[in-house]
Amino acid sequence: MSSSPSLTRDDARVTITADSYRLSWRPGPDGVPRSPYVELADAEGRRWTRLSVLSSVHTAEAADETTAIGEPEVADDDGDLVVRIATTSSHWGEKVLELRCTPTTVEATVGVRGAGSVTDVTVAGGDGILPTGASGTFRSSIDAASLYVPTPTEPVAFARPATSSAALGVVGDADPGRLHGIFSPPPLALALGREPAADPVEPPTGAWLALTLRAPVTELGFTQLRYEALDGGFLLRLDYEGHTRIDGDWRSPTVVLQPVPEALDALTAHRDDLIAHGHASDAHPRLERWWREPLFCGWGAQVARGGAPAPDLCRQEIYDDFLATMRSAGLDPGTIVVDDRWQAAYGTAEPDTGAWPDLGGWIAQRHREGRRVLLWWKAWDPAGLPVEECITDAAGRPIAADPGSPAYRARLRRIVARLLSAEGLDADGFKVDFTQRAPSGRSMRSAADSDGVWGIAALHRLVSELHAAAKEVKADALVITHTVHPSFGEASDMIRTNDVLERDTTGAPVAVTRQLTARHAIVSRTLPHHLVDTDQWPMPDREEWLAYARLQPALGVPALYYLERVRDDEPITDDDLAEIRATWDAYRRTLA
Repeated sequence: MSSSPSLTRDDARVTITADSYRLSWRPGPDGVPRSPYVELADAEGRRWTRLSVLSSVHTAEAADETTAIGEPEVADDDGDLVVRIATTSSHWGEKVLELRCTPTTVEATVGVRGAGSVTDVTVAGGDGILPTGASGTFRSSIDAASLYVPTPTEPVAFARPATSSAALGVVGDADPGRLHGIFSPPPLALALGREPAADPVEPPTGAWLALTLRAPVTELGFTQLRYEALDGGFLLRLDYEGHTRIDGDWRSPTVVLQPVPEALDALTAHRDDLIAHGHASDAHPRLERWWREPLFCGWGAQVARGGAPAPDLCRQEIYDDFLATMRSAGLDPGTIVVDDRWQAAYGTAEPDTGAWPDLGGWIAQRHREGRRVLLWWKAWDPAGLPVEECITDAAGRPIAADPGSPAYRARLRRIVARLLSAEGLDADGFKVDFTQRAPSGRSMRSAADSDGVWGIAALHRLVSELHAAAKEVKADALVITHTVHPSFGEASDMIRTNDVLERDTTGAPVAVTRQLTARHAIVSRTLPHHLVDTDQWPMPDREEWLAYARLQPALGVPALYYLERVRDDEPITDDDLAEIRATWDAYRRTLA
């Protein structure tokens, strides 16, 4: 068990010493008040960072610039040493940075008093005007060599130089600089490593400093946590976008800095910390036997068939073709995922009767065969919804369903009942996609009846409502998401590893098996009790498709996406499907 930190003082230094770290600063008016840094080092004294004590809580009404910094004050709080640094703000009546030193962590929280609509919050750096006359944005020093980022990105770079930036959140797509929403949200955890990153997938060995974020999920009212690196310095930024209103006292989420032996230990530390503070659950999801059955998802087969946009190939007769191909190959998937786009409109989720003349009857036939059917669900999409239940842009155009709207939540529950109940389509659950399409922007407006929930908190509300509604209709309904944050554990039954990416920062291809093994490790550390949907989209070629198919049972529930071809010049053979069948047979023997 770690011992409480101790405090020593002399004319040159104030030092807080714990088993795994040291936090120190120069006392007096020429110390922190003039040079706004405290030094965080490991137990041997090797520096991790000169941690900036500046922070900013900017608002739509005014920027927050620090104009004076107080001398650090230290108090004992039941064995923890709490360092409070009061600062004078250009906007807030009161602003204090609190550094709580526990036996194993240094925890940074910013508290303000006043009023304003928060646009962004920065910790480990901020905007200020120093007694020296230096002004602008100040950052903490980068004394590490590598950064571990636990979310898939393109280029692939789980491990990257510490001088590179990163974003963790619920906003992204395939456009340049935005392809980091594959996990949405990912764990809000980063790690700084001593050794240089030599491989984009495998973090280097050696000591690491975890930087994780602690707060109740209901208070994650920002869209992204950003690690912003520039010229040897970094700060952490939370994008609130003006949708969090302060009127009185407010405290930011807590940034927890903790030395850990390995990069992935940052994820375990993040999860354990959230559980210890009541912000995540350690409960095991109720696991149904049928959830573990191999999946067939039609998306890859739709894309590979070609001849029309892939969503237009989500048709009853085409899925019948897919089933016939699997039947002739002796493949027996336990679950069929009807993918994009069985709906006439994404938001209202009425079946497109032109493509699916009898979706309910088709599902009933799958049930008679002993199979289950999941429906692909596009999160956030407002198509077909009344504008009064949507988040809108400055022109009044609906951008997203508003989970803060009671009217929309009531509609969502009616939709789920229609899709899953015996009186409706009698489907068995949902594959939830596009959670990274969260609305983002200062000019957006919530629905009139909304409580204004925003960012990660809004996505949690959305997914939780869908999950709860599904369980009300069918206790064994399966909801698959790619929400990999520990606080989303009770809003999901299975975690999808999601779309495969392509190349590293040098342009070299990264093997599918390596990418998905790294993703599985993240999920296993963050949500260890959840099943994993191993996914299979997209595959670069037949060889990698087969290699990954062989690996899938070791990572989770096998998922088959391709039946006829992987590429136009690479048809799938009977022997290939026979190998898939043998892999599934071996996997099923492990389920007994």
